Amino acid sequence: MDPACLLTHPMTRQDPTRALAARYEQIRQQTRLLAEPLSPEDCQIQSMPDCSPVKWHLAHTTWFFETFILNRFQPDRPAFHPQYRMLFNSYYNAIGARHPRPQRGLLSRPPLDDIWRYRNAIDEAMRRLFIRMAGTDPVFDQLVELGLNHEQQHQELILTDIKHALSLNPLQPAYMPQRDAVAGASGATPGWVRYEGGRTRVGHQGSGFAFDNESPAHDVLLPPFYLADRLVTQGEYLEFIRDGGYRRPDLWLSLGWDRVSAEQWRAPLYWEGQKDDWQIYTLHGLRPLDPQAPVAHVSYFEADAYARWARVRLPREAEWEHAAQQIPSDRSLAAANLLESGHLRPIAAPAAPAGGNPAQLFGDVWEWTCSAYDAYPGYAPPAGAVGEYNGKFMCNQYVLRGGSCVTPASHIRATYRNFFPPEARWQFSGIRLARDV
Repeated sequence: MDPACLLTHPMTRQDPTRALAARYEQIRQQTRLLAEPLSPEDCQIQSMPDCSPVKWHLAHTTWFFETFILNRFQPDRPAFHPQYRMLFNSYYNAIGARHPRPQRGLLSRPPLDDIWRYRNAIDEAMRRLFIRMAGTDPVFDQLVELGLNHEQQHQELILTDIKHALSLNPLQPAYMPQRDAVAGASGATPGWVRYEGGRTRVGHQGSGFAFDNESPAHDVLLPPFYLADRLVTQGEYLEFIRDGGYRRPDLWLSLGWDRVSAEQWRAPLYWEGQKDDWQIYTLHGLRPLDPQAPVAHVSYFEADAYARWARVRLPREAEWEHAAQQIPSDRSLAAANLLESGHLRPIAAPAAPAGGNPAQLFGDVWEWTCSAYDAYPGYAPPAGAVGEYNGKFMCNQYVLRGGSCVTPASHIRATYRNFFPPEARWQFSGIRLARDV
């Protein structure tokens, strides 16, 4: 196993281990804070096989540090619990046996208190290891950075998974009370930003962290195209519904229409109502539809059908990345509705996008692209267990870009490639339109 393969450029010694230790403490504390509003019963439930209990997320992220870091750099250290290696392994076949994913909610034992003790014990062991490893081994730093990015992925999953679970409760409880309401900023007709295309470079390049599926950087040739200057809103999607969007097979891919028919879809996930009384379940409980806020929790099939209805298309992932490269990342991320904003839901775009660039490229909702998730030219999955992280999922998935309202700000970047199967709806996934010149 060579974890250095997961970084396009290994961390330099100018990135001190002390700073990494501080980042470790901050991210681990953030996970704890996300679980604070929940009861032990909340943390136990699993609403469908694609979701995991919060308790499992808390344990699995800890398992990652014990399995890939402590076991490597302290091989004589006894395991916290010998069966945790199997219970909290997700999909790493090279590690050994795994508890079946659909049965994670059946793990009433170990109790939540034991999981908190597990986290505390591993955190204390990691603190001691940080002191011993300071400035001695770049592979240690690389593995820790991978583990922290892995934990941030699970922070997002904690919120998306508990939202799904709580939505099935007839009481429709809130994860937490809503902050001050955010007024809709723009009801204007969406505009288009033109890009001349040409030869452009996509993929990760530079000195920061990136997952292996973001590399190698390579050139692509883009024809001229337009990208919508904001996301599709709930109000706009409602017009699609009112126009019979879910009843017109001509708008749907064949597999999409099969899914609509089999599951009787008639609106995005979490929408409840009829013609004019739609409400949406949020992490703050049931709320009226906000016509100015981006539509969320739509599948690729729904996003594609909406684009056909609008007589345009979804963007290709290289087009999206090319557009994102035109905006300084510090400026675009500072204005984005990400986890740190505290809204925990998509909010309306600003009245006018800054500098003629598209608004909401980062945050609010993950944006479906029409690009299948596959390997970049020259990609080879890293060897060993850590190499199972991304490469083996390059089948029957589509790429999403940009992060969502529950993505940590330090976790997202222009080259980040998220991916889900086309029927997935429980993530904060939405729509940005594109069209040819």
